[in-house]
Parts: sequence; structure tokens; C-alpha cells
Amino acid sequence: MKMNGNEIKPGNIIKHQDTLWVAVKCNAVKPGKGGAFNQVELKNLLDGRKLNERFRSAETVERIRLDQKTHTYLYPEGDMLVFMNAENYEQIYLQADFVGDQALYLTDGMEVEVEFYEERPITVALPEQVILTVEETEPVVKGQTSANSFKPATLSNGARTNVPPFVDAGERLVINTNDGSYVKRAD
Repeated sequence: MKMNGNEIKPGNIIKHQDTLWVAVKCNAVKPGKGGAFNQVELKNLLDGRKLNERFRSAETVERIRLDQKTHTYLYPEGDMLVFMNAENYEQIYLQADFVGDQALYLTDGMEVEVEFYEERPITVALPEQVILTVEETEPVVKGQTSANSFKPATLSNGARTNVPPFVDAGERLVINTNDGSYVKRAD
């Protein structure tokens, strides 16, 4: 699907320089002299490179639509992670580096969204929040009761995060998978 360069918005995936890019930031610029253009910060979906590019309204780019398929996380195998397609039960093997830091939050049976371009996996999206148990944390320091004080804690998946002083070992917490931060106590 073709689109004009001034229509690119953050989150759009485009084909540029024979590879796939996602628009991270877009800024419409109307200089006093010359034609208007769209200053776009792009991130390469395949290798993570960044690029700043100017697109004029007369230029056209190809907008790419990715196929989203629900997969279930099964288990790690060496440095690979095994996922199963929820519809046809086919298994795919992805490098742990491909999933990145979020691989730490994968649990057996977790459903994730895998986006494909021409049958090649491009991204893996985990649920925004997971429930984990606090394995150990420091005791509360007397007098440290201000609203913004936090203490370090180790979670059941081995991750470390900061939690409020009232959280003790053994409690179940809701954790944000994007940055590993404490959200709230689990019900």
C-alpha cells in the first residue's frame, strides 16, 4: 500500500532502502523557504539501526502490514526459545536475543503475539503485565516511610526490581514487562 511521505505517523511500518523500518518519531516541518517535509526518525526492524530521514509530500513510500499470529511459549532450548502457533500447532524457534530483555518474563504457556512479514518473524509482543512472586527483599528501615521510598527485591524469575516498603517476601506482584517495574499487589 503506497502512502505519501507527509502521511507517515509514529508506529507505521514502511519499506525504505529495501528493508523494513518503523517510524518512531515524526515532525512536520514547514520552513519559511522551500517546501514542507516530514522529518521521521526510523528504526530498522531487522537489526535495530536508527535513521533520520526527510520525506516530502510528493514522495511515496510503501506501507507494510504485518501478519499477527498468537503463539504459546513452550520452553527454552539452549539459546533458543520455542513457541507454538495456537491455530495449527506448528513450532517456531527464536533466538533469546530476538525477544530481548523481555525473555526474562516468559512463563510456560504464556500467549504472545508474533508479527510476521513474508513468513519471517519480526517482533514478539508479551502481555503488558505479569504476576510474579517476591523471593527476597530487604526489611523495612525504620523511619523510611515517605511515599516515594522503594527497596530492592528479587522476583521468582530472577529479575530485580524496586518495590514499596510494605512488600514482603512471598507476596505476588503485578510487574510491567516493558521496564520490569512494580505496578501493584496481585489479587
